[in-house]
Amino acid sequence: MIPTPFYLIDEARLLQNMQKIARLRELSGAKALLALKCFATWGAFPTMQPYLDGSTSSSLFELRLGREKFGGETHAYSVAWSDTEIDEAISYADKIIFNSLSQLDRFADKAAHIDCGLRLNPRFSTSGFDLADPARPFSRLGEWDMTKLMAALPRISGVMIHYNCENRDFDLFDQQLTRIETEFRDFLRQLKWVSLGGGIHFTGEGYPLEALAARLRAFAERFGIQVYLEPGEASITGAASLEVSVLDIIDNGKQVAIVDSSIEAHMLDLLIYRETAKLPQTGDHAYQIAGKTCLAGDIFGDAKFPAPLAVGDRVSIADAAGYTMVKKNWFNGVNMPAIAIRRADGNGTIELIREFTYEDYRSSLS
Repeated sequence: MIPTPFYLIDEARLLQNMQKIARLRELSGAKALLALKCFATWGAFPTMQPYLDGSTSSSLFELRLGREKFGGETHAYSVAWSDTEIDEAISYADKIIFNSLSQLDRFADKAAHIDCGLRLNPRFSTSGFDLADPARPFSRLGEWDMTKLMAALPRISGVMIHYNCENRDFDLFDQQLTRIETEFRDFLRQLKWVSLGGGIHFTGEGYPLEALAARLRAFAERFGIQVYLEPGEASITGAASLEVSVLDIIDNGKQVAIVDSSIEAHMLDLLIYRETAKLPQTGDHAYQIAGKTCLAGDIFGDAKFPAPLAVGDRVSIADAAGYTMVKKNWFNGVNMPAIAIRRADGNGTIELIREFTYEDYRSSLS
C-alpha cells in the first residue's frame, strides 16, 4: 500500500477522455494538443500519446518537456519571451505563437524557419472569474486591432484564440465562434491554421460531441484552415484523485478532520478560486476536511461519510488531476504527494511512478 498523500491517476478513466478526443478529431478534422499548463505528469504521457497530436506550452520549460517527453507537434506560447529564451524555444517548437505584435516584431526573423502565429483576443470570454478572464479590462493577453493584425499577415500563418473557460454550453460556444467568424472573417481567410485554445468541456457527461465536431468542421471549411484545440481539463476530467489520511479529529463545535495534505500546497487552484474540493457526500456523519499547514483557511471543504471517521482512515478527493501536480509547492515544508497510476489492466494494479523526499525539498532552495 502506498503511503498517503498521493495523487492517483486512473488510467481507465483517462482513456475514456482520450477516446472522446480521438472521436472529435476523427469527426471534425481538428487536431488536439495537450495543454501542459494544466497537466504535465509525463509518466502518463504514453497512455495519452496515441490519442493526441502533440502538446502546447506556456513557457520554455513546458515547451522542452513537450518536445522531449510527448513528441508530435510542439507549439510554443508565452506571454513574453526573453532574449535569453528565444533561441532555445525555437529549437524545440514546430509553431511559435507570440502574445503581442511587439514580440513578433522582435523575434519573427529568428523564428522565420518555423510557423509563427499571434494570440488574437476577441475581447470576450466564458470565464466567470476576473482572475482568469482574458477579456478583462486592459488585458495583456493578445491583440485585437484589425488594422495591426492585417499588417502582420506576411509574418504569421495562424492565430491562437483562447477565450473559453470550463465552457460546458455548446450553444454558447457556437454563438461566440459565430461572432469571431463575423468580426474577423477577412483576417481569418488569409490564415493557414487557427487554435481555439482550451476550456471547452467536451469530455463532460452529456456534452454534444457530434454537434461540436460538425461546428468545427464547418469553421475549418469556411476559412480553409486547420483547426487546433488545446484540451487541458478536457483531457484529464475525473481522471485522478488525491488520496489522504486522517491525522487528527477536532470538535470545536464542528467535527474537523485534519489530513496529511494541504489545499495550499497540493490543490492550490481551489484556494485561488475559493472553491471546495470534490469530497464524499454519502452518509450522515459530517466533517470538515482540513489541511495540516498553519494557514487558517487550509480547508478542502465539507464531507459526509456512512460511518464516523477515525485517525488513520483514508479520504479520497476526486477530480484532482488538473492544475494540481503542476502547481504543487513546498509551503510549510509539507511533503508533496507521491504520484501513482492505477493501470487499466483489469486487475487494478497501482504503479508508483514518483515519490518526493526531503532531498527534493532541500534542492528546491539554497
